[in-house]
Amino acid sequence: MPIPEDVTGFELDADVRQELKSLPKTLADDVARNLVMVARLLDSEPEEAYQYSRVSLRLASRVPAVREAAGFASYMTQRYSEALTEFRAARRMTGRADLWPVMADCERGLGRPERALAMAGEPEVKQLDKAGQVEMRLVAAGARGDMQQFDAAVVTLQSPELASSSVQPWTARLRYAYAEALIAADRADEARDWFAKAAEADSDGATNASERLAEIDGLEFVDALDPELVEEASDDADEAGAPAAPKSRGGVSDDREIFEDEENVEEFYDEDDLEIDEDFDGVVPERSTDTKA
Repeated sequence: MPIPEDVTGFELDADVRQELKSLPKTLADDVARNLVMVARLLDSEPEEAYQYSRVSLRLASRVPAVREAAGFASYMTQRYSEALTEFRAARRMTGRADLWPVMADCERGLGRPERALAMAGEPEVKQLDKAGQVEMRLVAAGARGDMQQFDAAVVTLQSPELASSSVQPWTARLRYAYAEALIAADRADEARDWFAKAAEADSDGATNASERLAEIDGLEFVDALDPELVEEASDDADEAGAPAAPKSRGGVSDDREIFEDEENVEEFYDEDDLEIDEDFDGVVPERSTDTKA
């Protein structure tokens, strides 16, 4: 695939470039430039990022950073079976636990929330940093929601991080997930306050909390780039004798497609081991948002 001339490969983090030193220099340069393209396109053009990741994988499948990049590209394009295979490979190579939450979310994507919930009680969770533990909590709550255990999802998200007034990178998403869990549990009155708190913390637009809040309050958001919708909203407002509705780009879809092909997924979980470790704070036995990083 073509790569812009301004991409050198030096844009990668130093630790990734260090991993690539195990390759011949020309090959390392090619892999590095493809990895840069994966990082550039992952959020905006995930399908293109996936194609670049496959090139990197063909060139250097024994490099952990390559397997991890391929995993995220597969995850972002909802190829959950492929993503799980790549994440497991990267974890075996590095011994790190930081991919554990996204691996659990792949299990959800494959329609196996019980396995995602089981992973929330594994020892690997205690190896995660604070951000990783919050991410694991979000995945566990999502798994509860997948299983129609809405009250348990609410309890799963109740934590010191949720109660804290300080704003961290995960705060908006955690509050938003809690609001969604409250909606699912038929506690809409409480949900409004948490959508408001999520919107307050969401300075970079990670959620559509503002739109959800306006929806609850009965406000209508229209696409400011669509003249017909703007005109229609203005006409409706004029007829009602009220100001035109606020304008916005709209909400963010959170649909999830389930992929059934599991041929490449290495089965290493005990099918019968679905109990949650009581040491995992906040996940109780008896989303809802996804971890898409």
